[in-house]
Amino acid sequence: MCLGIPGEVVELHDGDLATVAVSGVRRDISLGLLDGVTVGDWVLVHVGFALSKIDEAEAAATLDQVKRLGRVWDEEIEAYSETQIR
Repeated sequence: MCLGIPGEVVELHDGDLATVAVSGVRRDISLGLLDGVTVGDWVLVHVGFALSKIDEAEAAATLDQVKRLGRVWDEEIEAYSETQIR
């Protein structure tokens, strides 16, 4: 199962790359599909790309819902932590 997961941008890198934090996991992603993303913004991440900016309330609500998936969420966050874009 593939999920769009909210991540908070914690660092910007050269080019279109950024580091996001998702439930304690930090991962580099591409911002190539978005403009104007800054540290502290929340983005919806899917397959290593930020697809859209979302507000903090939407991020919290979405994370709450996906955590209710139980084992599926655990598997998704484990897979997320093991992959890299670089």
